[in-house]
Amino acid sequence: MMSGARFPAMIALLVLAFPVSAELDVPYVPTPQVVVDEMLRVARVGPQDFVMDLGSGDGRILIDAARKFGAHGVGVELDDALLAQSIENAQAAGVDDRVQFRKEDLFKADLSPATVITMYLVPRVNERLRPRLLTLKPGTRIVSHDFDLQDWRPDEKHTIRKNVFLWIVPAQVAGRWHARLALPGGALNVDFELKQHFQELDGVARADERIIPLWEMQISGERVRFVMVDGRDREHEASLYFEGRVHGDVMEGEIRRGVGKAETRLPWRAARSPL
Repeated sequence: MMSGARFPAMIALLVLAFPVSAELDVPYVPTPQVVVDEMLRVARVGPQDFVMDLGSGDGRILIDAARKFGAHGVGVELDDALLAQSIENAQAAGVDDRVQFRKEDLFKADLSPATVITMYLVPRVNERLRPRLLTLKPGTRIVSHDFDLQDWRPDEKHTIRKNVFLWIVPAQVAGRWHARLALPGGALNVDFELKQHFQELDGVARADERIIPLWEMQISGERVRFVMVDGRDREHEASLYFEGRVHGDVMEGEIRRGVGKAETRLPWRAARSPL
């Protein structure tokens, strides 16, 4: 399976202009330079990143990631002619010590080293690839030229000549979590019941046989935040602003209680409860 920079329309015409082998789904179409720049900008690529370009074509995205942003990375491609061209282009750009190009099927390649995934794929390939992308380390950035990931809505969408979509792989937090909160007015045992649709969260808290709504719920990579109202004393109720990180079966961070001069801060920790 060869992906990257493929375009489904007008295939017959494109085949005349771009040779393609029998094992490839659709012809290679180069990503315009301004779109390459925008993809890397939107993904916030930096020297600390390992970029994997799925369907790397002539190598231009990965080469620019190394040359302009200092990143390392690997391009995954099946076309032998394009692989040879990308290796030659990397050498000419002086970044062949920072990037590699491999002949691999993107559905079999090990994507786990990536901190950034770049791709220009047709919708049916995106659909097949999406389950693999969701298993990547939370916080991995995925940037796509032209085509989205269906009902996994992007965290950002930018348009400069073409659409560029950004997703940040979310931690998986659906389920029940238990926390004992050391709050003013006494400790509170809380069970958080969370529902998740990609990076969209919903849920409630249960404490002292009360159901407490959770507000402003967000997850971005491993970072989670939400608000719960401590209303045990109606004369002195206050909002609890939770911010934290997810590490497997543990969420922990800081609570800001109240606002302004009345604000206090305290740690919190929640553990995933067995089903």
